[in-house]
Amino acid sequence: MTMITVAAPEAQPQVAATAAVEAVAEAPEVTTFRSKLPDIDIPNHMPLHEYCFARAAELPDAPCLIAAATGRTHTFAETHLLCRKAATALHRLGVGHGDRVMVLLQNCVEFVVAFFGVSFLGAVTTAANPFCTPQEIHKQFKASDAKLILTQATYIDKLRHEAFPRISTTAGNDTLTVITIDDEAHTPDDCLPFWGLIAHADEGSFPEVAISPDDPVALPFSSGTTGLPKGVVLTHKSLVSSVAQQVDGENPNLYMREGDVVLCVLPLFHIFSLNSVLLCAVRAGAAVTLMPKFEMGAMLAGIERWRVTVAAVVPPLVLALAKNPMVEQHDLSSIRIVLSGAAPLGKELEDALRARLPQAIFGQGYGMTEAGPVLSMCPAFAKEPTTAKSGSCGTVVRNAELKVVDPETGFSLGRNLPGEICIRGPQIMKGYLNDPEATAATVDVEGWLHTGDIGYVDDEEEVFIVDRVKELIKFKGFQVPPAELESLLIAHPSIADAAVVPQKDDAAGEVPVAFVVRAGDSDITEESIKEFISKQVPANARSLIVDELVMQQYASRFAFFRSCFTRGYTRCTSPMRSPSQHQGRY
Repeated sequence: MTMITVAAPEAQPQVAATAAVEAVAEAPEVTTFRSKLPDIDIPNHMPLHEYCFARAAELPDAPCLIAAATGRTHTFAETHLLCRKAATALHRLGVGHGDRVMVLLQNCVEFVVAFFGVSFLGAVTTAANPFCTPQEIHKQFKASDAKLILTQATYIDKLRHEAFPRISTTAGNDTLTVITIDDEAHTPDDCLPFWGLIAHADEGSFPEVAISPDDPVALPFSSGTTGLPKGVVLTHKSLVSSVAQQVDGENPNLYMREGDVVLCVLPLFHIFSLNSVLLCAVRAGAAVTLMPKFEMGAMLAGIERWRVTVAAVVPPLVLALAKNPMVEQHDLSSIRIVLSGAAPLGKELEDALRARLPQAIFGQGYGMTEAGPVLSMCPAFAKEPTTAKSGSCGTVVRNAELKVVDPETGFSLGRNLPGEICIRGPQIMKGYLNDPEATAATVDVEGWLHTGDIGYVDDEEEVFIVDRVKELIKFKGFQVPPAELESLLIAHPSIADAAVVPQKDDAAGEVPVAFVVRAGDSDITEESIKEFISKQVPANARSLIVDELVMQQYASRFAFFRSCFTRGYTRCTSPMRSPSQHQGRY
């Protein structure tokens, strides 16, 4: 006879406690990874503007900002002065400690001046993509509770959308203050001229503000590991720590120096460009070449004219530099560092770029907005460099800890075992704006930020990203990482670009679908692509459907991306991330 015993209520806590002890006993020892470089002293008690401009007095006449569109150069002394004048002008408009200012601009001097001016006041900048729809911009405006908006006449109609308050030069509960960077003669009705305000501002008349390291200074929006875009609260401590982890110390991980010219073609409303380009360069005493947008010819001419030494790029730019014939017409020999971020990059594309720029050190960084953003950096960029493997994202940054956990059990994993990447350190976000539930789901009680990215750390402490937790394609129970298939496809000389997404399938659960843009006059066929892939991947990844697209049909990468979704596919992965996803990845 079988007896079934049910514990009495008073006995249940003891049973639960015993089970908890047993679970802890079964959990493996936590394996954490740290930088190969020694920790440094980080002055993260300082406000961000004070920290970044610490060398301004030493380099008053050195170039700080170069406006590539006009050729105008601003020295460190001039830039610092403009930032303080901007603080005064914004203070006169009622901006104070804790207020939020929306910047709706492409890369330009005014973006930089406003960002630091807001920091001087202890206020917060929330930068938005000016190419977003009025509704998307309004969502960020509303969520951030921005007090005013800095933009230009080109985008003013978006702010006259019915969702926004009425634009007026007179402040009120039902009005919106808008500043535009156009000259006064072209300032739209009811808007204020940025340079007019600057001209009449006394740089010493804004109030001294007591700024705590935990005060927010930037409010980018990110989709995080899942869901709709959310405001990411980055404090003065967060950003000072992140910049220091990259460029400070006797042997900085990302070695920038006086005399360097850093390419800023990636949008400053994305954290990669704001942090690893602008803030790092200003801190290091390097010049920043500001390009309002990516246009291949203009970018190549700018690199040649300004003798750019450090180029921060993303995989689509790497693809263009590696394959576009225009590159051969320009002298790019000044480039010594090419830093790629925002999405995983395959070895084949790395090798193709190295063939074009043999003198440059090429490597990857890895991060996400919520992490401040940088988690790891290529050690070959250091002042005392060490080699890095192709495809690696380098080693974890200094003064931080990284671990890899099993997504199913949450247990820590050792070397060479793929799992979810987690990071802990002074650089991570304070939390999501007004969203404690989402914050708790991303940052656990021990301070570990869960990235949602799948990766591993090898025997040499190098980090490799495999894919996103939510983007793995489940084919007959097997996990197929779309990024790996994309990397293989882009390596084909007849393919200009590709995106791999899942399609639901009754028999297999999901099958990978490749969207392919043919290169130039290529007539590559679906069958030849399948044959090319089948020779390089395991059997579980060979069931590939190819949806052939002709590049000339699409005016932009976004149009190409949008086509994926209009054809009924469930999601799109790197390098063709949606705008909200892309903003969240470094």
